[in-house]
Amino acid sequence: MGPAAGLAALLAVLALGAGDPAGAAARGDTFSALTSVARALAPERRLLGLLRRYLRGEEARLRDLTRFYDKVLSLHEDSATPVSNPLLAFTLIKRLQSDWRNVVHSLEASENIRALKDGYEKVEQDLPAFEDVEGAARALMRLQDVYMLNVKGLARGVFQRVVGSAVTDLYSPRRLFSLTADDCFQVGKVAYDMGDYYHAIPWLEEAVSLFRGSYGEWKTEDEASLEDALDHLAFAYFQAGNVSCALSLSREFLLYSPDNKRMARNVLKYEKLLAESPNQVVAEAVIQRPNVPHLQTRDIYEGLCQTLGSQPTHYQIPSLYCSYETNSSPYLLLQPVRKEVIHLEPYVVLFHDFVSDVEAQKIRGLAEPWLQRSVVASGEKQLPVEYRISKSAWLKDTVDPLLVTLDHRIGALTGLDVQTPYAEYLQVVNYGIGGHYEPHFDHATSPTSPLYRMKSGNRVATFMIYLSSVEAGGATAFIYANFSVPVVKHCFGGICTGVVKGMVTHFMRAVLSWWEISGWPTSGYMSMDRSSADPAAQALKTKTLAERSRSSPVTFRRSQKPKARLGEEKGELPSGRGPCQHCLFPAKGSGLYQATPENSSQTIRVERMGNT
Repeated sequence: MGPAAGLAALLAVLALGAGDPAGAAARGDTFSALTSVARALAPERRLLGLLRRYLRGEEARLRDLTRFYDKVLSLHEDSATPVSNPLLAFTLIKRLQSDWRNVVHSLEASENIRALKDGYEKVEQDLPAFEDVEGAARALMRLQDVYMLNVKGLARGVFQRVVGSAVTDLYSPRRLFSLTADDCFQVGKVAYDMGDYYHAIPWLEEAVSLFRGSYGEWKTEDEASLEDALDHLAFAYFQAGNVSCALSLSREFLLYSPDNKRMARNVLKYEKLLAESPNQVVAEAVIQRPNVPHLQTRDIYEGLCQTLGSQPTHYQIPSLYCSYETNSSPYLLLQPVRKEVIHLEPYVVLFHDFVSDVEAQKIRGLAEPWLQRSVVASGEKQLPVEYRISKSAWLKDTVDPLLVTLDHRIGALTGLDVQTPYAEYLQVVNYGIGGHYEPHFDHATSPTSPLYRMKSGNRVATFMIYLSSVEAGGATAFIYANFSVPVVKHCFGGICTGVVKGMVTHFMRAVLSWWEISGWPTSGYMSMDRSSADPAAQALKTKTLAERSRSSPVTFRRSQKPKARLGEEKGELPSGRGPCQHCLFPAKGSGLYQATPENSSQTIRVERMGNT
């Protein structure tokens, strides 16, 4: 699945347990679901109301000050104004003794700002935390990496992939929105603080460029300045091995802040380094992208996210076909489902128009109050991780009759018993800014997984319904099969897109389905998954799937109700098999980086921002 920076959809997955609404609004997790980001609009509207009242108060105060100024100025502009006039003499003395004091020490300005501050403090508990700023910044970096986006373009509000002379528009927002110098600085600083100079340098360079263009102008809301950007960028270049650039930027910094002793010392140290190693003057350091140790298939994954991988067309491979499916079920005889076979090995099927707009909306509404940060199994624990950015909620069938109806529809179509304890509850997932789920297995791969201690057996199938569409990105990628499936609203089981003569044609309202015990994992973008397991799964696994009919799915049962926990794992990939992953909005990446030491390992110590 993949990140959905501002382009999110809602994924529903049938899995274990129910959520707790208490954790749904936790600060620091706003960035991980677009529903949470959308809710952040409400407190900002309240802040806008407070600022409007403050501005009106200040405008009235300034109008009154202007009136006083004009009155006194008119007296001074009239050269014939005689101080011999007792009335004028009295008012002059009164003004100087009391009027000016009242103007200067007026409490109106402080009362206006106090009202603004009091209002902000009441709203503050509903505002995103600094962790959200960090998470959103890392999301932009993931999008930058996965979709090869240009930082300068992003700063202008343009989502373009530039490869050599080829420029591809990945996403065209309805409204062009550019970033400020301070915005770019904050993104770069998040990477800088992680020791990730690969990402820090281009963002800080853009910040420096924008600050230079507006030098001398001060924006109240800005936290940083040109000097801050130069300081961080100089040290980032030094850490990356480019001493020449570090020296040039440090000298520029001293033009604006000549009394900064720390930077003056750094300049001397850079000059000494270059004098001792003249080759560094012309040598350009090649900055490597941070490695992600746990993700061995990063290049393949990102390639599939960018190109949609190998997408065979039906006329080229006759065994990939479309049909109306009833599965010999009376439930579907009068309303068969449109079926599209997407891939044979692994066997992936797309069912179109599986849910209606009303049903999708209802499911999203039921889940939204319960959404909380998605977790993965880590031994005995369930933990939030950087390689899975989303929020999820678990819905039992008893929550609403619609979920019972949906179960019946899935069961009729697949032949599987999807009632508990034979299947897991419905999980609804909402991906956030740059939301994604890196390659993983939906079924358990480790003997330490809680799933192995449940008498229900392992997961054998996944059914994913996209509850909303996206404007770009978000595909589900099957790495070793070399294909990916784009997000299409209301599709059951996964993708709803085919490539015809090089053009992507979209079919709305569909579902993607695949079998877990075949060893092919997945992660879905805003989808609904239902997993069904078999008590004898260990013995049945590949043999059953190899012998089953493509048009007649096998029904698997479990003997015990599952625990209310998600058992997804990020285990090692078996030989010859690979996971499926969800691409980001228009980008994907790991978000986990190897931080370099704070200071240089060279013998000459260079002081970074904050050192004394």
